[in-house]
Amino acid sequence: MQTKHHQAFTMLELIFVIVIIGILSAVAVPRFAAKRDDALISKARVTVASLRNAIATERQLRVLRGDFTPITNLDSGGGNVIDSPIFDRFDLNNTANRVLEYPMTSCRDNNARGCWIRTNNSRYTYRFPHNATNVVFDSNGSRFDCIVVAPATQDDCDLLVR
Repeated sequence: MQTKHHQAFTMLELIFVIVIIGILSAVAVPRFAAKRDDALISKARVTVASLRNAIATERQLRVLRGDFTPITNLDSGGGNVIDSPIFDRFDLNNTANRVLEYPMTSCRDNNARGCWIRTNNSRYTYRFPHNATNVVFDSNGSRFDCIVVAPATQDDCDLLVR
């Protein structure tokens, strides 16, 4: 009678493979997390550039119409509402035009990072994804300027406006 030989991995081989996978994941996971933070900061940088461009365009259109009133409101929202659209409309004498092609949504909760939140009628705060730093932008005077408010530094502002 002929016996069948079953081929299988030994316990030592399985443990060795699990250890290698653990080492690779310990190296790869932090790098992926850093890439996610970089992507969120890049998205914020693009948002700042788009808002500045939209404000400049609207300001020029107003000048051509003979309207020299400053742009002071970048959205139609009413205050700081979690998970509500921001940067969705200018308030132009009761007419609405889109600021961004796709309106953004504010932070989903008070602990969210890597997102925007409306602080008041003309101030917007970006919460950095990788630390507890917040950067404040002011839209008064037809501009969208970064304001250094402690603990943020000028470097934090420069990261989003360079």
